[in-house]
Amino acid sequence: MARKMTDGERKFWAEYAQVLERRGIVGKNAQWHVRRAQQFVYGLDGIRLRDVDSAYLLLWVDTLGRNDQLEIWQLRQAVEAVEILLRDQVGLAWARDFDWQELRDGFVEIDAAHPTLARETDCRAEIDCAGEAAPIAAEAEEVITRLKEIIRVRHMSIRTEQAYVDWARRYARFCGGDIPVVDVADNVRAYLEYLALKRKVAGATQSQALNALVFLYGQVLKCDMGDLGDYVRPKKQRKLPTVLSRREVSELLGYLRGRNQLMASLLYGSGMRLMECVRLRVKDIDFDNGYITVVNGKGGKDRRVPLPHCLVEKLREHLERVKCTHEQDIANGDGLVYIPSALARKYPRAGREWRWQYVFPSVRMSRDPRSGVRRRHHVHESNLQKAVKKAAQEAGISKQVGCHTLRHCFATHLLQDGADIRTVQELLGHADVSTTMIYTHVLNRPGVQGGSPLDSL
Repeated sequence: MARKMTDGERKFWAEYAQVLERRGIVGKNAQWHVRRAQQFVYGLDGIRLRDVDSAYLLLWVDTLGRNDQLEIWQLRQAVEAVEILLRDQVGLAWARDFDWQELRDGFVEIDAAHPTLARETDCRAEIDCAGEAAPIAAEAEEVITRLKEIIRVRHMSIRTEQAYVDWARRYARFCGGDIPVVDVADNVRAYLEYLALKRKVAGATQSQALNALVFLYGQVLKCDMGDLGDYVRPKKQRKLPTVLSRREVSELLGYLRGRNQLMASLLYGSGMRLMECVRLRVKDIDFDNGYITVVNGKGGKDRRVPLPHCLVEKLREHLERVKCTHEQDIANGDGLVYIPSALARKYPRAGREWRWQYVFPSVRMSRDPRSGVRRRHHVHESNLQKAVKKAAQEAGISKQVGCHTLRHCFATHLLQDGADIRTVQELLGHADVSTTMIYTHVLNRPGVQGGSPLDSL
């Protein structure tokens, strides 16, 4: 720092260095932590360090996230330095309960392969989902490009596109870099056997690979795959969903904080999928009528889900903070949000309108990987996934818990409360009621209401 310190300041920063050492932060890393903490302290502009509250911290993080010169790891380092300063050094009470991990995890870039952006990428732009460097022949690349085009013409899911392109690449590499059109059945059977015997993939993975190859040959190459001989498609396993009790859900939510708690509560209270929650926009929430509109959900379908009454005030307060951030973005010449190209052409100014903003925006501004335009994207879904997994461990829940578990709980608990199966089907967005019927596995049925026969001995 280009300033002369007093003896008191030297003592303070020496004590901070000792705290870092106790945390295992030493050497050059410790020097940078000290520098980040000093930048925070000397930028307070007359505010006493002990008077810093969570609102000021969030404002500082927002300002920090606008700095394009800092890498993701540098932003996380700065947050960690301030966390140690306020919680361990100064000992502020609110800092001990604050969710610092959420702040650090918020600094995540959305890359071009992310499902929200990938659909806008040109079919001929290279996104290698397999992540391997083995060469693929130019003819095979043209086939894969055509595969993307046909999938997009049919408006199939971007996840399906990424999976099918991935399998086409893996298959081409297995066949020496090309996609053969002779002895197709022998090549496909050999690849499926390789997956099962050498790679030891699950039956569902093997079936997905076969589906991708059937689509590749049937719809792209217009080639008859032929008879696969004695190959038998793996039997689909029937797995029951993991469902938490109401007590376990309450404990799980209790170990979450801030935005993560609000998002997880929405998953359980409305039955939304993770990406549906992450991609929510301001216009999708109807406070007056008490529902949320899920736009372009799985299968490209829209539906309405309930807005829990207990979350209305929290959600309003959250949106007020988000709106302040958006207004500051506008003042700084930013304020754009991602909108699909077709809508962006039709409504060129919509990208800066408040109603199109994400309900859960990212902490940091990011640049579009194709156009270079600065936008504030939605939070990365991995943030909530990590938070829910950690909360389940802290709550002592021994079941395998993820974000989708909360959707299972929503459906099961509704049925337990007497909701009609057709209503639950509509709320979940299932095309077939048989998919919803799996949630009846926990209901009391005749024959099991008496419990186990061992109890009567």
